[in-house]
Order: sequence, then structure tokens, then C-alpha cells
Amino acid sequence: MMRMGTRQAAELALLLVAVIWGSSYAVAKQALLFYPVLGFIAARFGLTCLLLAPALRGGGLAALRPGLPLGLLLLAIFLCETYGVLLTSASNAAFLISLCVLFTPIVEWALFGRRPRALLLVACALAVAGVWLLTGGAAIRFGLGDGLMLGAALLRAGFVCFTQRLTAGRDVPALALTAVQSGVVAVGCLALAFALPGGLPALPRSGAFWLAVVYLVLFATLLAFFVQNFALRASSPTRVSMLMGTEPLFGALFASLWLDEQLGAGGWAGGLLLVLASLWAVRLTAAPAEGAPSRAPLAGQPLAEP
Repeated sequence: MMRMGTRQAAELALLLVAVIWGSSYAVAKQALLFYPVLGFIAARFGLTCLLLAPALRGGGLAALRPGLPLGLLLLAIFLCETYGVLLTSASNAAFLISLCVLFTPIVEWALFGRRPRALLLVACALAVAGVWLLTGGAAIRFGLGDGLMLGAALLRAGFVCFTQRLTAGRDVPALALTAVQSGVVAVGCLALAFALPGGLPALPRSGAFWLAVVYLVLFATLLAFFVQNFALRASSPTRVSMLMGTEPLFGALFASLWLDEQLGAGGWAGGLLLVLASLWAVRLTAAPAEGAPSRAPLAGQPLAEP
């Protein structure tokens, strides 16, 4: 009974994280009204690095080798995601990023030769149909922001695969690795900002901006990180991934209620199709083809949502 209670608590906490991550697209879009993308990312990940700095005392050196290249990849992910959120609707961003679940086994196949199940191609076809409906159907309106979100989803898939490769067989403390990655993202954004003409303006004094940054750091990053690790010990990877797969629906809901974004029937149908295709991919990844070794599905969630 105690074990069942722990699992239920973990899964309820995961559902809460899915709600938080769903809200993060609307929060980020609001914060970007006050400050440029590079400054916003630098503020968020700089604060994350500072909060996790104590974890570097015991495991900083071990985390440095994988953390530097993974941090650069994470920088590319968050540049695509945050500019994508700026240039498309928050609801489109939330749905399109869910494609990382489908991309992950395909990227793993391309990089490491681990062939996915044939049925995954059917899931991919459903996802393509979902994207078509989501971005306008017959009158398709596929903009730069949508393309950046697709690029971010592909980069997330690569991030998961390379994280697995670079940390396999090494004792790398998770918090120390997150601290290094966050530091690389923050420094990278500042370097890019000051290399471009004009640099960055002074930090905004708006309470709404800093409230958004603190919310994303404390809840969408640190709390989410803790809950994921706790849930993976108390539940199965498949159930964890399935629960996290509800995040795009919450993202669209927050965009509709908070930002007054209207998807329309076709958009909602496309978004739901994307989520269903992603959830099916999770199950296919968890259940190996005949003769193939079993392995847990890759969640594809680097640190947090935008």
C-alpha cells in the first residue's frame, strides 16, 4: 500500500510539472515583451547556475567534460525554442516541441544504428498530419517560428542521445551537470549578445519580467528536475513519459486562456493528433521489436521548457 501511495504521489507531481511546463510558453512569451531573447535566456540560466553552484564542489570536474558540449547543444536548443516562441503562437510552440519524442528514436538510429520499430513510421505519418492541421491545413501558414520549434525538437532528440552517450559509464552528479550546462547557456547568450551590434539594454525593472524568470527557474527547471528524478524511482519510464506527454495540451490551454490565442477546430485536431502520435511513440520505444533488447524510452526534456 505504501509503495502504491508513493507511485500515485509521484505521478500526481509529474502531472503538476506537465501543467507548469505547459504554462511556461505563455510565461516566456510575456517575459519577451520586456527584454530581448538573449538577455532573457542569460538571466534565466545564469540564476539557475548560481542556485546550483554548491553542487559543483563535489562533482564539478566530473561534470565539466560532458557538460561543456552538452551545454553548447542546450544553448542551440533554447535559442531555437525562445525565438520560436517569440515568432509563433504559444500553443503552436507547445504542440510542435512534442515532436522530439518521435524524433529521438530516429536520431538514435541515424547516430548509433539502433533501428526503431517499423510502426514508428506510422506514428511519424500521424505527426506530419497533425503538423499540417495545426499550421493551417489547406491554407498552410508555416512560419519561421514554427520552423524554429521543429528545429528545437530535432535538437532535443540529439541532446537526449548525446547525453546518454557522454554520461554512460561515468559517475556524473546530475545537479553538477545541470549547473555546468546552465552556466554554458548563460555565458553563451551573453557572448552572442555583446558580439552583436548594440549589445543588451539595461536589465528591466519590471516586476512582471523578474516574476516570470523566477517562476521558470524555480518551478519549470528546479522543481521539474527534482520531480522527474523522484518519479523515475517510483514509477516506470513509460508512465513518466506518458504523463509528461500531456504538457502540450496544457500549453495550448494556457495560451487560449491567458494570451487569448484561438486555435480553431483544425488546430486543436492537429495538436491532439501530435500528442497521440507522441504518446504512441513512447509506447513503441518502451516495447522493443522481436529480438531487440528492451530499453527505456527517452524523455527528451533538457532541463526545462522555454
